[in-house]
Amino acid sequence: MTSEALLEQAGGRHAAEIIAPAPRISIQAFCESQGVVSIVEAASSDRRMAKVHMKVHMGGVQAAIEAFRSAPTPNLIVVENTKDREQLLDNLDALAESCDSGTKVIVIGHENDIGLYRALTARGVSDYIVCPFDVLDFIRHVSRLYNGSGGEALGRVIAVIGAKGGVGASNVSHNLAWSISRQLEVQTVIVDLDLAFGTAGLDFNQDPPQGVAEAVFAPERVDSNMIDRLLSKCSDMLSLLAAPATVERGYDLGEAAFDPLLDILRSTTPVTVLDIPHQWTAWTRHVLVAADELLIVASPDLANLRNAKAMLDALRTARPNDRPPRLALNFVGMPKRPEIALAEFAKAMELQPDAVIPFEPKLFGTAANNGQMLAEVEASSKIVEIFDDLARSVMGKTVRRTKKSLLSPLLARMRMKAG
Repeated sequence: MTSEALLEQAGGRHAAEIIAPAPRISIQAFCESQGVVSIVEAASSDRRMAKVHMKVHMGGVQAAIEAFRSAPTPNLIVVENTKDREQLLDNLDALAESCDSGTKVIVIGHENDIGLYRALTARGVSDYIVCPFDVLDFIRHVSRLYNGSGGEALGRVIAVIGAKGGVGASNVSHNLAWSISRQLEVQTVIVDLDLAFGTAGLDFNQDPPQGVAEAVFAPERVDSNMIDRLLSKCSDMLSLLAAPATVERGYDLGEAAFDPLLDILRSTTPVTVLDIPHQWTAWTRHVLVAADELLIVASPDLANLRNAKAMLDALRTARPNDRPPRLALNFVGMPKRPEIALAEFAKAMELQPDAVIPFEPKLFGTAANNGQMLAEVEASSKIVEIFDDLARSVMGKTVRRTKKSLLSPLLARMRMKAG
């Protein structure tokens, strides 16, 4: 099996699934088995549970009863049960006497019994999880309690960052957002997070008087109405939240500076594409870890390989329950420039690129100078097809090619070598 197939097998389910982040709640879990302890502790460090305050104890329902005899109960109590049905129901009745109004209870059991489930719900238990289950199953159940049926987020957040300055990550993110909105007909917002030097306004030929800075520096005022006022319309399906692109002030931002803005966009916009500047700060790492999909843009040289590999490893570690970041190679085939062979680049990264974008200075230069996207300049270009395929890939759709890509033979050879 090829490395690409193994990647899809490992990350396919995660790639298509978006679970809404849990809100700022407190959870106390009372477990009886080490396996359940490991799952709950792993879930507490997942990006979707970043706002949750979690404590894990041993002892099951009996320990919960003792803990809350004279202490207030948290927003959610999770209890594991390995005892018989009647003892569980008696213990839950005793626990209910100590529960504050509004506290929810999830029971983790080892018996798949619809009768037991009905008895639990009749007593006000919010959910019943049957072992075995994994980390994402647990997070999904918690999310469902606080985000409605299914616990699925409306919006998919896609973060794009360059492995090195000048690799064209902003251009890639803008054309990717355009392809998602045009090819897949999905309402999309492109957010330029490079507050000092952002180019999204130039690339879309927009000069809005307000933009992302207003939301960042007045987080207490951020709501859906404010965001609507700040958005600039680029097309029927695409809107822009532009950066001020001025150096009149410093932009020393806190780790959670963009959280209020992104929370609103996630709940109101089907797709948000983040154009993240090439820097490694607390806030950029925080935004990258919290995104649903990550795309690293690199060129085939040694510095890009080193940086991309470092970012890939760091983000894989920080996001153990998500598919790895995706990779796009840009400026491939630049005349007279020595390059690392694509197969060697992919082998060193242990990751096949989702897109290989050839060096086409005339097309990219014309689009940039005109304030247009590539598809507006030359809709029939093979590069436009590459961006359309990339849009389908990051959205978890099947990539459909009606024509052979300019680099299809090269990619096929890469896959054969990797296999």
